[in-house]
Amino acid sequence: MSYRIGSGIDFHKLVEGRDLCIGGIKIPHHKGSLGHSDGDVLLHAICDALLGALGLGDIGVHFPDTDASLKDIDSKILLVKTIELIKEKGYSVVNIDSTLCLQSPKIGPYVSEMQTVIAKILSIAITDISIKATTTEQMGFVGREEGLMAYATVLLKKEETSM
Repeated sequence: MSYRIGSGIDFHKLVEGRDLCIGGIKIPHHKGSLGHSDGDVLLHAICDALLGALGLGDIGVHFPDTDASLKDIDSKILLVKTIELIKEKGYSVVNIDSTLCLQSPKIGPYVSEMQTVIAKILSIAITDISIKATTTEQMGFVGREEGLMAYATVLLKKEETSM
């Protein structure tokens, strides 16, 4: 069986007047992610990890911020389109390990819902998705609550074909 590993990272500026979408859900907060899409750093990092595992470029190649049809798009749609590309290549997701870096809000209460959303899209078990969070101890742009970031690592396996 063939396995592939991919890693992804994403950053977004935090601004007033936008929703804070992380992991496919809206989280109540006084700032939200600025971006061409809904700015979901976690789903974007996962998309990049999936694409990178198979050498398919990155999220900007497949969903460029110059494409007006993608303006304010729900990042769950981007994840659906990304997993379709992965499945076309004959691969499926084994597991995801991810880390969010943000000063606030605390995301612990939302992790289970994020896992549920992602698991449904990727057709994997909730237990195959790790979502962790850390602050940067008030250092840097994350610590000043100017932005947030996410890292994701995925393991893919080639599906066996019957002969």
